[in-house]
Amino acid sequence: MSTTKVAAPATAEPADRPPGRSFNLNTVLVEGRALIALILIIVIFALLSDNYLTTGNITTITKQVAFNAIIALGMLLVILNAGIDLSVGSTVGLTGAVAGNLFRGVDLPLSQAIMFPKMWVIVVVAVAIGMLVGYLNGLLIARLNLAPFIVTLGMLYVARGLTQVILNGQNITNELTGEAALGNTGFFTVFASRPLGLPISAWVMIAFAIVFSIVLTRTPFGRWLYATGSNERAAQLSGVPVKKVQTRIYVLSGLCAGVVGVLQVANISSATADLGQFYELNAIAAVVIGGAALSGGRGTVRGTIIGAFVIGFLANGLVIVGVSPFWQTVITGAVIILAVAVDQIQQIAQRRRNARRAAANVRSTTQQSSQQSTSSTS
Repeated sequence: MSTTKVAAPATAEPADRPPGRSFNLNTVLVEGRALIALILIIVIFALLSDNYLTTGNITTITKQVAFNAIIALGMLLVILNAGIDLSVGSTVGLTGAVAGNLFRGVDLPLSQAIMFPKMWVIVVVAVAIGMLVGYLNGLLIARLNLAPFIVTLGMLYVARGLTQVILNGQNITNELTGEAALGNTGFFTVFASRPLGLPISAWVMIAFAIVFSIVLTRTPFGRWLYATGSNERAAQLSGVPVKKVQTRIYVLSGLCAGVVGVLQVANISSATADLGQFYELNAIAAVVIGGAALSGGRGTVRGTIIGAFVIGFLANGLVIVGVSPFWQTVITGAVIILAVAVDQIQQIAQRRRNARRAAANVRSTTQQSSQQSTSSTS
């Protein structure tokens, strides 16, 4: 008796593997586009202005990019989970107000004394406030199944309102110089330093990028995050603690916002009510330009950093050549739309290629099976 062996249909490679675990051509192409855009921006503005690539301007760009990049890294985690965090900008303002208030002293109740906390205490408390805001976001989203957009939009107003309450409608501008007798001048001394020529904010960005990259590519939490973003229901059935993952990513997003709040207060030596305004939009833009999918499950730290530099170099270049601030907003928005459109076109083309490949595999398998059946019968 002759037996017929039927070849199993070839399975298509997954369109989006977790970055860092294996080679992903799609991720390389997306990040390559962002990198090419960055190079073109640098070349164009360098030709238009001799002041663009000066050491001082590059340092300024790096410092500003670092603020956006740190927040964007937290936003990346949220977007990988198919979420959104609109409250990060207001959280920056809130933590900055807390840091500024603590730095200028706290009136002790039932006495005339004023307490001046140590620098590390100020940093810890301010960052903890940011993490608390993130925890509340994650709790409402994960435990009550509320929409991330609605929760974080509401928290945007709550955090901004608390900032106004803390500052009492007045900016702290001339009280953050510190006093040697109180031992609090180190707050600005440390954050104003430039080890190896780079501002502290750039070193913090590098540290966050390294840690987040390791977390996403080398830990179970990273695999859980990509899994929940790709298919939350399937991840839950596979034993992934979906609710814990959702809560933790918003806490980490709040952590990033808190760190930037402290860095900004140290950078401008003041705490203002509008600190951090529109930071959430720049962070989302950096993540999207870097190749992350708003639907979740795709994105890398490397791409996000490149996206942040694209926005930073573009914004600075427009200022250098004297473009109107109104047109700067228009151009930045157009670049974001273009990046998303190009990515979607690529995804559509990729899906069509996968569909054609799968159909060809099925036809080939059917023909082989038919030929083998015919030969067995004869």
